[in-house]
Amino acid sequence: MGSEGPPAVTIHVTGFKKFHGVSENPTETIVSNLSEYMKKKGLPKGVILGSCSVLETAGQGAIIPLYQTLQTAINTKDTESASSGRIIWLHFGVNSGATRFAIEHQAVNEATFRCPDEMGWKPQKVPIIPSDGGISRVRETTLPVEEITKALAKKGYEVMASDDAGRFVCNYVYYHSLRFAEQNGIKSLFVHVPLFLTIDEETQMQFAASLLEVLASLY
Repeated sequence: MGSEGPPAVTIHVTGFKKFHGVSENPTETIVSNLSEYMKKKGLPKGVILGSCSVLETAGQGAIIPLYQTLQTAINTKDTESASSGRIIWLHFGVNSGATRFAIEHQAVNEATFRCPDEMGWKPQKVPIIPSDGGISRVRETTLPVEEITKALAKKGYEVMASDDAGRFVCNYVYYHSLRFAEQNGIKSLFVHVPLFLTIDEETQMQFAASLLEVLASLY
């Protein structure tokens, strides 16, 4: 254990590949470039950047790689984070109609896809995890969404707290992640970003870096 301050927070990050109507997903770019970007910028104090993974924009298709990634992070977590359980799963997804960033408070146990995902699956009113109960079951993040949102707004970002992550793949992945986080004593958060046409790539990279800093300071 370090002699000063709380132990570091390990933050693992995921984004998504392209999907119907979005040929270039900004979250694929953000997550693919984040490690290099943070090397140049310098990681905030108290942050370890763990894995950076890009998932298929598919419900069932993304789940196996998601769980492999989640499990690997648990198995290989460094001793400092392991002893304190200070691990955060940070998921980025795109909302092509959005004009600002959205910090998602919860996910709902419902898969109702407005279009087929990248593997052709188009569920309607299906429970994501049947053993959790019906499609109205909600899981919430244990991170302080309002405080995170305020801290990012203070840094000058267009950002809001949101209670609706949709019913598409973003919500699907977030629900699984929140359940996994609860079972393993870690944290999970989902953030929706706009297209690069709306908020340019450099600003979105800066936002991702600021988010890492805010998460470390509020954990």
